Amino acid sequence: MTLTVAIQMDPIESIDIDGDSTFVLGLEALKRGHTLYHYLPQDLTFKDGKVTAFARPLDLRREKGNHFTLGEGRWLDLKSDVDVVLMRQDPPFDMAYITATHLLEHIHPETLVVNDPAEVRNAPEKLFVTKFEGVMPPTLIASNPSQIKAFREEHKDIIVKPLFGNGGAGVFHLVPGDENLNSLLELFTQLYREPVIVQKYLPEVRGGDKRIILVDGRPAGAVNRVPQAGEARSNLHVGGTAVKTDLTPREQEICAIIGPELKAKGLIFVGIDVIGDYLTEINVTSPTGLQEINRFNGACLEGLIWDAIESKR
Repeated sequence: MTLTVAIQMDPIESIDIDGDSTFVLGLEALKRGHTLYHYLPQDLTFKDGKVTAFARPLDLRREKGNHFTLGEGRWLDLKSDVDVVLMRQDPPFDMAYITATHLLEHIHPETLVVNDPAEVRNAPEKLFVTKFEGVMPPTLIASNPSQIKAFREEHKDIIVKPLFGNGGAGVFHLVPGDENLNSLLELFTQLYREPVIVQKYLPEVRGGDKRIILVDGRPAGAVNRVPQAGEARSNLHVGGTAVKTDLTPREQEICAIIGPELKAKGLIFVGIDVIGDYLTEINVTSPTGLQEINRFNGACLEGLIWDAIESKR
């Protein structure tokens, strides 16, 4: 099987080839004989009932400073010229992102969009978790200051973060006695119209925040991300350290709870975050972690993802 694949993503020249998951997805596609195109989200266009993108042929190689070649661009009809679209631009999950899902919905499933754009739109990572019982830490989603303060009085040690934030941006750990809650809520009110999400602080995060990759609803591998000293966030790009890990029985249970729903919704490539016994986020927009897991486990998770994509074509 040979497929024509368009990758909707951020500028290819800016990626880290040692950590970027889209890069290895592209390499695996080329290895299988598929044809790649690259386009930016702003190159997506709807006119006269057709969704097109100004895309350029893409070649990839694992050479630092020389990892890609882009050919001459042309307009592609994403329904008639393309078999698969990988929606891989980074969040924020804002109206531009949501608009892209609406446009791509016009071509799916005739052209397979990974992940399903309507289901991506319906699954913001911090809200989608609320659909599953018994997996979240104590959580409050609210704008009302009195409710937030009451939650803090109940749980003492809390995390406050924007509902649609990403990459650890805007995450605050407020210990008992910290007097900054009011100022923080004022700041969030100025920056965001949405409620904030407040969760009980999980001290288990000191041992790591585990990223688990699920492919077509089944766990495929995991990496533990350990925060550096003095940091509440474990994201690798803010100083977290990747550590080899295996799934615990509780993590396998969480995957079994959410996996069938992910598969049913056409969410082929998903990354979840687990701290201790709790699921904190389900990332369906642009999950990362493939290369870190591959290095620790001698795996090829991108191969499993392409197996799943090809089976649907």
